[in-house]
Amino acid sequence: MLQSSTLRLLLPSLSPLTTPSLSYRFFCKPRTSHSLFTVLAFSSSSRPRRNAPFRHLGRRNNSSTRETRDRGKDKPMEKVDSVGFNKKRAEGRDSSGLPKKNLQLKVRKLNPVNTISYVQILGTGMDTQDTSPSVLLFFDNQRFIFNAGEGLQRFCTEHKIKLSKIDHIFLSRVCSETAGGLPGLLLTLAGMGEEGMTVNIWGPSDLKYLIDAMGSFIPNAAMVHTRSFGPISSTDESTILGQNKFSDPIVLVDNEVVKISAIILQPNHSEGPPLVTSENQSQERMSHSPDYLGSSNTLKQPNGKPGDMSVLYICELPEIKGKFDPEKAKAFGLKPGPKYRELQLGNPVRSDMQNILVHPSDVMDPSVPGPIVLLVDCPTESHLETLLSVQSLSNYYGDSMGNNVSCIIHLSPASVISCSNYQKWMKKFGSTQHIIAGHERKNIEIPILKSSARIAARLNYLCPQFFPAPGFWSLSNRSSSISDSSASREDSILEHCQTISAENLLKFTLRPYAHLGLDRSLVPDTVGTSETIEELLSQIPEVVEAAQHVRQLCLQSSQSKDDIPVVDRKILVEEPWLCADGVPSCLEDIRRDDLEIVLLGTGSSQPSKYRNVSSIYVNLFSKGGLLLDCGEGTLGQLKRRYGVDGADDAVRSLRCIWISHIHADHHTGLARILALRRDLLKGVPHEPVLVVGPRQLKRYLDAYQRLENLDMQFLDCRHTTIASLEAYEHDEPDKNDKEMTAPKIDSTLFAEGSRMQSYFKRPGSPTNKNVVYPILKKLKRVMQEAGLESLISLPVVHCPQAFGVVLKAAERVNSAGKVIPGWKMVYSGDTRPCPELVEASRGATVLIHEATFEDALLEEAISRNHSTTKEAVEVGDSANAYRIVLTHFSQRYPKIPVFDETHMHKTCIAFDMMSINIADLPVLPRVVPYLKLLFRDEMIVDESDDVADVASTAF
Repeated sequence: MLQSSTLRLLLPSLSPLTTPSLSYRFFCKPRTSHSLFTVLAFSSSSRPRRNAPFRHLGRRNNSSTRETRDRGKDKPMEKVDSVGFNKKRAEGRDSSGLPKKNLQLKVRKLNPVNTISYVQILGTGMDTQDTSPSVLLFFDNQRFIFNAGEGLQRFCTEHKIKLSKIDHIFLSRVCSETAGGLPGLLLTLAGMGEEGMTVNIWGPSDLKYLIDAMGSFIPNAAMVHTRSFGPISSTDESTILGQNKFSDPIVLVDNEVVKISAIILQPNHSEGPPLVTSENQSQERMSHSPDYLGSSNTLKQPNGKPGDMSVLYICELPEIKGKFDPEKAKAFGLKPGPKYRELQLGNPVRSDMQNILVHPSDVMDPSVPGPIVLLVDCPTESHLETLLSVQSLSNYYGDSMGNNVSCIIHLSPASVISCSNYQKWMKKFGSTQHIIAGHERKNIEIPILKSSARIAARLNYLCPQFFPAPGFWSLSNRSSSISDSSASREDSILEHCQTISAENLLKFTLRPYAHLGLDRSLVPDTVGTSETIEELLSQIPEVVEAAQHVRQLCLQSSQSKDDIPVVDRKILVEEPWLCADGVPSCLEDIRRDDLEIVLLGTGSSQPSKYRNVSSIYVNLFSKGGLLLDCGEGTLGQLKRRYGVDGADDAVRSLRCIWISHIHADHHTGLARILALRRDLLKGVPHEPVLVVGPRQLKRYLDAYQRLENLDMQFLDCRHTTIASLEAYEHDEPDKNDKEMTAPKIDSTLFAEGSRMQSYFKRPGSPTNKNVVYPILKKLKRVMQEAGLESLISLPVVHCPQAFGVVLKAAERVNSAGKVIPGWKMVYSGDTRPCPELVEASRGATVLIHEATFEDALLEEAISRNHSTTKEAVEVGDSANAYRIVLTHFSQRYPKIPVFDETHMHKTCIAFDMMSINIADLPVLPRVVPYLKLLFRDEMIVDESDDVADVASTAF
């Protein structure tokens, strides 16, 4: 856990923070049983007050803070242009004062004799098959991680697996499937301790492409020591060395407790330009440039991307010599002295009393053999051909002398494992224990993230209208056939091998040797939905009555609008988009298959047990869909919401992906989504998907596409602002005038002479108009095909190149021939309240606004350019938005954030997997009291999540 001094290092612009009390509860538990109405009224009464230290959080002297403090709680939001913000952070200059950390690798005391060691499965490809399984190799004072797919950090948080002693991360392949969780993991490790964490990342030589790509949004990348090995691309004929086999193990780590080696598996394709290995390099580099380890060999470049390389890892624990027995030595006529030492070193000596030669085995207990673990990732049958030809593996087969391969963990997919050649290869290892950790469809029936699944089940019971049952629950009827098919494939292997399917937290003990073998003691129990609901009913009996009321509310809303309050006639005159009953005219005769907003991730900074990071799926049903932000784990969340097949359909039909800014919690799930879409549409005529984002994101995607093709087209958010779109609309491309910069931003906050004008108009790279114009035409066409009139980005105040977005649906004609205006949806991204956003939200049907902090943490919100819950609601009120949805909560609020009910008359709190159909908007705010009931006994502030959230300065 971070110390307070560490917080001061991470937030240099703030004075020392006074840590508030974190032990209060938002809802006081009733002393006696009450009816539902009594409980709801009780929970809505006066709130506990914050302790005094909150009033002194982050006291600063800058004028913007004083303006905010002087604004007063009751002043109207029309003065939003006076809201304070951290200009240095908005301009990307807030980290310049950070002291440099000691970036040296820690020297750990390792003892191979009395150590505890095991390998453990950390997520069997998650429960939704969206990522690669991770494996932990554990020693007392050192940890090794193999693969870091999306969700790894969240899984470790869920199961209290500490990451502080991870020194090495190994990738079996360099792609989004195996490394999607790496950015978040590195950012977390970078924030640990006074001097920070340093970590070695090992992978094939194409690892440099991945690290180069991440460099644009990981500020502490210098703490990453990249260590590449294997063949490298080269077109220089003079660098081609002698032709040798590249199948010998490359030693990566060799210390007192383990020796880790790697064997490269290249797919067996036709020949192409050569790959050559560099000479051995022992120098360690503190940059993105990797070290290359290997022998002087040559390998042919396959027809494909560099990311096609795969790795087989060999982990060998040293033999532990038996204990020296002095009594046996005396019996052989030896006197205490140097000869005892020689025997312990393994050398025979002559007896002092007898004319015999004494061997070490005569006076020492039997040695304890060193276990060996293999991790095999053979992704395709083309790689399998290479695997079968690796001669150096013959030393580990069952009939070889001294073979101690105790366990093989197979990361290969079921399609490869089921191949007869692969199974024949498995049989060569004799009695070795095989753990099958590749994707299996039955994984989806057992949620890995149990805490969030428990919350989802409770919310679904209370309000299924907004919290539908997760998609994979509907597969229970098909589970038998799925299990049977999986079992039939495994049975053929079981006939000759000791094989077991991987389970979460399954261990294979390596030391002490007496306990060698499988250990299922930590495998979590399976808790079904029925058990979760039984627990809920026993804890909160009133929830039964509450669920009935929520269902009645939704039913009344769908049948009539009599229960919707009529608004003031004066407002109706000013807001012609409102009907007489206060409902927007765009909702007249609205269909349920018009729009659904699915909040896939509602937390900030990093994933937690209960909230994933930012992502919103805009479901337009038969017209496709859009993603607004795409944080780590977005694909997994889609699959939990719609099921595996349903999520594939959603990804396949994506029209556009819009990214608000470069912070990792908003886009590190993007590559996995794009890679899946590419695979799903392989062989099908299609267009690359449009990705609209800040220009820094393009640098990341360009670097990443050297690793694997993402099948996308990029468009800078700056070219989708109103000013830009209008400029392009009236200015056809001219062959004689190709280069241009982004059009001038004409707005109150970013206008000439404003505080932010110098930042936003900072010169950028010239833009080729003839390149941008066709993409803008494509965007317009794609939006029209999706039933949308426009997608417009707007600059907001958070960090360099941060944006919000406005989606406007096209007009439609009802059955009576009446023209009905289209709905308008606004998403703030991360921002301080700003007039740009207020203006863009005028008459919005739905405003989704970040509300990272509670009202008591206003100054922290200012320092980090986020909004409080009250400020977010005031933005919506000022713009007369019909409905406001608050999201992007600090992870210090693990389940439900702190908010003031007086501001919630048209506002709702977002939860992961919350699905808001546009037809249900009228009833949306009325479910909030019932949601509060559901969490009445929950702690609002979680200290560990609080510290972790503040630590991540990159967000």
